[in-house]
Amino acid sequence: MSRAETYTHAFVRSFPDRLEEGVLYVSVEFCNTAHRCMCGCGQEVYAPLSPRDWTMIFDGETVSLDPSIGNWSFPCRSHYWLVRGGVSWALQWSSAEIERGRALDRMTKSRHYGEETSDTRDHPAANAKGLVARILTWLFGG
Repeated sequence: MSRAETYTHAFVRSFPDRLEEGVLYVSVEFCNTAHRCMCGCGQEVYAPLSPRDWTMIFDGETVSLDPSIGNWSFPCRSHYWLVRGGVSWALQWSSAEIERGRALDRMTKSRHYGEETSDTRDHPAANAKGLVARILTWLFGG
């Protein structure tokens, strides 16, 4: 298993049956991306493009995704950023950090789509003002 340090991109209508290592496939038409995990484990990673999921930046030469890719459900639990053709490896998250991140993600998606539930209303970050306050609450628990 060899960790990737770089990647290329391919704009496609639909994804190929077999994803190539080191290629970030982008389907603008279907608002989705796909690649093989950059850790080398071979798992297929899909990152949908939307205001509440990932955003793609195309600078005319390279493609970046934001935010980071956290493969928490894979055995490798790899975590990395895809930025301008380079893979920037991030710190591993603990199980508690992963659960806080998932809870925050559920909350922000529910608020975005107007579907607040007791799960999202009762989250400590639900009443925090501004992005920085929500991030601090998420980072330091509460």
